[in-house]
Amino acid sequence: MTEPLWSPSEAGIRASTMMAFMDQVNQAHGLSLSDYDSLYQWSIDQPAAFWSAVWDFCGLIGEKGAVVVDDVSRMPGARWFPEGSINMARNLLRPDWDRDADALVFWGETHVRRRLTFGELWDQVSRVQQALIARGVAKGDRVAGYIPNMPETVITMLACAGIGAIWSSASPDFGVQGVVDRFGQIEPKVLVAAEGYFYNGKAHDCLEKTAAIVERMPSVETVVIIPYTRADADLSGVRGAVAWDDLIAPYTAGDIRFDPLPFDHPLYIMYSSGTTGVPKCIVHGHGGTLIQQVKEHVLHCDIKPGDRVFYFTTCGWMMWNWLMAGLAARATLLLYDGSPGYPSGAILFDYADAEGMTHFGTSAKWIDAIRKADLKPRETHSLATVRVMTSTGSPLVPESFDYVYRDIKSDIQLSSISGGTDILSCFMLGSPITPVHRGEIQKRGLGMKTEVYDESGHPVSGAKGELVCTQAFPSTPIGFWNDPDDAKFRAAYFERFPGIWTHGDWVELTDTGGLVVYGRSDATLNPGGVRIGTAEIYRQVELLDEVVEALVIGQEWDNDVRVVLFVRLRDGLTLDEPLAKRIKGQIRQNCTPRHVPAKVVQVADIPRTKSNKIVELAVREVVHGRPVKNIEALANPEALDEFRDRAELTED
Repeated sequence: MTEPLWSPSEAGIRASTMMAFMDQVNQAHGLSLSDYDSLYQWSIDQPAAFWSAVWDFCGLIGEKGAVVVDDVSRMPGARWFPEGSINMARNLLRPDWDRDADALVFWGETHVRRRLTFGELWDQVSRVQQALIARGVAKGDRVAGYIPNMPETVITMLACAGIGAIWSSASPDFGVQGVVDRFGQIEPKVLVAAEGYFYNGKAHDCLEKTAAIVERMPSVETVVIIPYTRADADLSGVRGAVAWDDLIAPYTAGDIRFDPLPFDHPLYIMYSSGTTGVPKCIVHGHGGTLIQQVKEHVLHCDIKPGDRVFYFTTCGWMMWNWLMAGLAARATLLLYDGSPGYPSGAILFDYADAEGMTHFGTSAKWIDAIRKADLKPRETHSLATVRVMTSTGSPLVPESFDYVYRDIKSDIQLSSISGGTDILSCFMLGSPITPVHRGEIQKRGLGMKTEVYDESGHPVSGAKGELVCTQAFPSTPIGFWNDPDDAKFRAAYFERFPGIWTHGDWVELTDTGGLVVYGRSDATLNPGGVRIGTAEIYRQVELLDEVVEALVIGQEWDNDVRVVLFVRLRDGLTLDEPLAKRIKGQIRQNCTPRHVPAKVVQVADIPRTKSNKIVELAVREVVHGRPVKNIEALANPEALDEFRDRAELTED
């Protein structure tokens, strides 16, 4: 066991919401739980008591009913709070909160600065909700947002949730086909879009794309256009368009409807990455989303009233939906839209200091990028208010843990978290009452009976295997849209091990009780029949100063699989034999001979999804001459061209 990089102080442990929750559980149930591991064990041994306690401790508003879960052993199919009712919006926006406190702060790169108090947010939600109802939006109708991460996005979502309409969103950098592939399946009645967005200091027009999208989606009756990059955009080319201000002008702020809804009433429709076909539409419910995310915010992230919570995300990534639940903890949400590198890599740290950020959320790739750029925020910024830094999207390598504590802030809980769009929450999270160990996610999430299975379906510790969840949990999706017999849903998560959620991550449970993620299990390499996680190779390669980024696949070769590594080098560098030898040597020395790539190939760019995840599977298809079924899911589909018909991959 390595020495921890950070340990909570005794005072910090005593002041944490986690300990307050544990005290409440002990008192209510006559227990003597004293640390995270004992609390975790109780949470999975007594799931009904645990989730009921989360509801009470987090002060959720709704009716629990007499039953917490009808059959926790049934997965899928367990029903949570089946006699109860709840509404997500009612729990995120309450009339008794301080109307003058900040609810939302928004930075649109360097171009826009805005803030809304809880009172102003209430009034805007009231007016928008009235306008949507007047245009025929009702329970079960879909409202879609083709929209930046801005206050109007939050406002519209809350207005929809209050009346039981279903919200779904995509970021404005998506192309027409990518949007239609998603929203076209769910047939929204209303589309909300910005007339443009800012990225890297430039304004990008969205009206032409919006017009094309609407023409291909006959279900859309109203298109609400938000002014962002300009105030006087010509909307005449968009069928059914109405300006945001004109939409709400007839309505005076007043009450908000918060309809009591069944616990599993649809709240959000999310989408799989779509790189291997048309995206799957994943339906998430009010109650499961709320109770799971509030548990993660309040207990695992230690968010308290008045905290100021940030996550760098777009509205096409699940972390936007996850961030929204911070309002239920009476925290201020800090929104940012645009490039995290404009006008410099320091912009998000500028934001942290300017707004008293307490929770700084970002992606592992961004941390790795600023490490490569040799940024030292500890020397240039105060960051005095930042208590927690969360990271997700891909595995956070041990060297990035070192970087955070050395060059960002030494006294901080670095909380690597991992879950996914599939559950709109996490299986693995941080804990404010336990140490942070280098390269590890701190703990399995409370109430999540998460295990690691070997190939035979046996639980293992200290060895790599499949991440599974062996007991029902509230944020299990309701199902897939237009999948009436749940055939696609069951095939996606329950086919490998019947009755057990198989998540698709290749992980290891460590002797600290933490976890290490080695990559997606469907992207693991299999040379000579030995499974290798891609993150193991990325970690070593990207330690080399010459390498900016890498992507590795298994190429079918000579009745086996060989490892092929693609590298993006620093500007001006060319891959030569000495550098290729250094790369292979780095991998051999720090991994095993099986990890060493048979081929190292230079490329100018690495293809990635809109949420900045590299796409090994799409590259693997291209290398093997097979079609990529949905390149619209990619942020830079042109990058795939470099991987096609490479001469280096036709020879030994």
